[in-house]
Amino acid sequence: MRLDRVALTAMAATFLPASACLASSSLSAPLDDPRAVTVHGVGDGRADDSTAIQSAIEASRGKTGEGIVFLPSGRYRISRSILVPQGVRLFGVGRTRPVLVLGDATPGFQSGVATMVVFTGGDQYDVGKVPEPVPTAVPFNDHIRDANSATFYSAMSNVDIEIGAGNPAAAGVRFRVAQHAFLSHMDFRLGSGFAGIYQAGNECEDLHFHGGRYGIVSEKTSPAWQFTLIDSTFDGQRDAAIREHEAGLTLVNVTMRDVPVGIDIDQGYGDWLWGKGVRFENVSKAGVIISNEGNAYTQIGFDEALASGTPVFALFRDSGKTVAGAGPAYRVKTFTYGLTLDGLGVPGTYQIRVDQARIAAMPKSLPPAIRALPDAKEWANAHALGVKGDGITDDTAAIQRAIDTHRVLYFPVGFYRITDTLRLNPDTVLIGLHPSLTQFQLPDNTPAFAGIGGPIAMVEAPKGGHNILSGIGIFGGRINPRVNPVLWKAGADSLIDDVKIQGGGGTFIADGKPLDLYSRPGGDPVANNHWDAQYPGLWVTDGGGGTFAAIWAPDTQAQNGLYVSNTKTPGHVYEFSNEHHVRNEIVLDGVENWELLAPQTEQEVGEGGDAVSLEIRNARNILIANYHAYRVTRNFKPAPTAVKLYNSADIRFRNVHVNAESGYATCDANGCGTYLRASKFPFEDAITDVTHKLAVREHEFAVLDVPAAPVAPPPVPVPSTFPAGAEVEKLEGGFWSISGAAVAADGTLYFVDHRFQRIYSWTERAGLAVVRDNPVDPVNLAVDRSGNLLVLSSLGPEASVYSIRPGTQDGSLDLIAPTPAKPRPGATVLLPGNLWDNGEFKDQYDPATDHFMTLGEMFARDVGTPKAREYVSPDGSLVLPAFRVFRQGPDTHVGWRFSDTLDTYGFVTAKVGERVYLSNGSEDKTYSGMVGESGTVTDLKPFADRGGESVATDTAGNVYIANGQVFVFDRAGSPLGRIDVPERPLQLIFGGPGRRTLFILTHHALYAVRA
Repeated sequence: MRLDRVALTAMAATFLPASACLASSSLSAPLDDPRAVTVHGVGDGRADDSTAIQSAIEASRGKTGEGIVFLPSGRYRISRSILVPQGVRLFGVGRTRPVLVLGDATPGFQSGVATMVVFTGGDQYDVGKVPEPVPTAVPFNDHIRDANSATFYSAMSNVDIEIGAGNPAAAGVRFRVAQHAFLSHMDFRLGSGFAGIYQAGNECEDLHFHGGRYGIVSEKTSPAWQFTLIDSTFDGQRDAAIREHEAGLTLVNVTMRDVPVGIDIDQGYGDWLWGKGVRFENVSKAGVIISNEGNAYTQIGFDEALASGTPVFALFRDSGKTVAGAGPAYRVKTFTYGLTLDGLGVPGTYQIRVDQARIAAMPKSLPPAIRALPDAKEWANAHALGVKGDGITDDTAAIQRAIDTHRVLYFPVGFYRITDTLRLNPDTVLIGLHPSLTQFQLPDNTPAFAGIGGPIAMVEAPKGGHNILSGIGIFGGRINPRVNPVLWKAGADSLIDDVKIQGGGGTFIADGKPLDLYSRPGGDPVANNHWDAQYPGLWVTDGGGGTFAAIWAPDTQAQNGLYVSNTKTPGHVYEFSNEHHVRNEIVLDGVENWELLAPQTEQEVGEGGDAVSLEIRNARNILIANYHAYRVTRNFKPAPTAVKLYNSADIRFRNVHVNAESGYATCDANGCGTYLRASKFPFEDAITDVTHKLAVREHEFAVLDVPAAPVAPPPVPVPSTFPAGAEVEKLEGGFWSISGAAVAADGTLYFVDHRFQRIYSWTERAGLAVVRDNPVDPVNLAVDRSGNLLVLSSLGPEASVYSIRPGTQDGSLDLIAPTPAKPRPGATVLLPGNLWDNGEFKDQYDPATDHFMTLGEMFARDVGTPKAREYVSPDGSLVLPAFRVFRQGPDTHVGWRFSDTLDTYGFVTAKVGERVYLSNGSEDKTYSGMVGESGTVTDLKPFADRGGESVATDTAGNVYIANGQVFVFDRAGSPLGRIDVPERPLQLIFGGPGRRTLFILTHHALYAVRA
């Protein structure tokens, strides 16, 4: 007999033992949604319900692969990992929260790490085979693909996790997801288990971890975005509440009590860690353990932390330094550690800043940062009120009637076609459960939104309203030039949570037609595709404010994803993913009293070449913390700055990360593996104050306060490694982006402008000359003893190497095939001057040693691995080891190529047995190492806590590192000063007569300092 949801919920509740620790259910009433699938398990805590749950999950998936699953109240014992595909959401429903139970000593959960629920992903790059199967699935299956940077919308809510005795390897959830994915309203009763969450991602709310070895253990998220945890608690963990590294951990209103350590950052790693309103209660060893001191990637900050019974607030693992608490109970108004900038235009220094004071007693806990939704019993189903949601019927009038007659509206899965503004009442609450499957959709060329005129909202919240908008996607169509999907004037207690401004990446459209339906041929891709032709996706204005959490705005049609203007009402932005716009991603204009915690932006190669990540105009009292400004690895166009400031003051930047590298996993003819693709085109500067004409070159820093009247730093003299009076000279300009330089025996400089496939030379006598401009994709150069140019090209399935003779104009070249590596006495070895090495998309934890392989260990392993093949110059004097080439794109002759030698800005050279300097970008550190046979580098020794774009040495052995400016060190690693360059230096190389001239290549110009 098939039971309906109500009957099943009631029956399951009768099996709950009195001893069960039942949490309050956030979905206490069954929900009517024809597209949802309900689990029909036993739910008595004894029968094995694994198959019933997995079958319901598979049955929920529609044509897009996404779905909603309802799990009624009950105790569901599982004996294996439950696999949740991307885009599937699992919700507990009923009077009490359902519980997933791992029984005592369940086979498969005793060794290593084994996860009860695994969120999986799709084949993001059409690889076919799974490159890195999930190692924590029980039973292990090499066909299980982990969640990845394209895993959107996945979620689990209102479901508890319980781990029985004898399961020391068990972890509740593996959640390595990307945007618009969450865990919420869950209790983790971990008992003997390893952790509640192993590998975290995106955003989590209202989680409570009891016992276990750890509450959360995580490495970097799959897309390398931040991980934000809100309104959550930890108690009774045996080792630490949270153990993590590089997770971009953002904590809002989180309590840790009765644990030895609050947050333990793994040895050899840093993190972008920001905490607001964090409480430490009876934390015996340290509130936070900070590793990797003196490194730009270690950025730690807290605002308004409270502690009691926590004698040490911060412990520095490497040095043993401590920051003691101010008393038995104390308030930490602010704490920061990391690269601290004392002003615009000034390189940073490592500082600890603490403002704390003793308090008499701990105050009451803060109210939740995320306002609770009304009880599900109050939700009026829109379908029952005449709203169709079929994607065909115009639902505007029906929805507006429902808004006018009901405070709380629930929208089941559907596409709700509207043709005019939906105007919310001051207390209106609109709720969906899946912003990809539940969308408000505006048809293309809707008359009310057509033509020239001011913005017209699809959804408008009134001034001062107490509104909530949750779980719904808003799509403004392809051609509707006046549309503003969401206009928000609501007040300080309003909330937008789990909402997507549809369009752009990861979007399924109701009409099933492509987003570029109306694109037309022509020379301007922006105009041709109707990009940047609509008003902002989310516009907060006219005194609007509130809380904005877990929002994704990738709509390329809109001028930006978040526009805030004309308001002093406080605003709190948590984990906002803002991407794929043409001019800017986020704009604050005429704004005061806002904070943006964990904002993330991304500029795509097609539309985002000129986009600014964050623009702040006429603003005051703004906090930007754990900010990630990313440009995709496929970008080929330089961009000057991530942030622009206009007439703004009292802007606090905390934990800034400006980057353009991204890991992925793939399989090809050379086998399966992971690789960190590194672009040459991150934003050149982090911040530009346009008003005061000052810029921040540091890409990674922990602290910068922008005052009303910043002072320009005094000029810095060129270091004494050059004669007195030496200056930086601009030799040539007007390039797209130059790098790949090499110097001949006579001092001639050769370099590449790859965008135009052109090789140049420069000498004192002849100045700038074109050597070649044939279409063979030159990337990096070297010159052999005979004067031949060795050229590494990105053309071909595994790239190519050829040689040309300068002075010949017939286009001839000699292709050089790779040959087996062997000893070549006297030959000079070519190595990438800057490398990127990271373990993304592969679990680095070794349970046997309780150790995460560090970035330094990975770097030593990889540069010390012999290369099986090599390219040899025609005269045998140069050897280029054949580093593995990773390809993105299915065709063997098109697409993108990545390798350590293609990604570097240029080669460094040495003979076997000599030492060479290399920069590891993933650590922001420069090493020296011994060059061995087959392209190996061993005996690595840290040289400087600055990595960067390139490294060069002069004839005296002084070392020059390009990292925003040129930093100069003697051979022992002592700093000698710096060379300030008008543009960001990318490659450094000595040439000219006697190799006494330091050539400095920037994207657009060639500079030099002459000895």
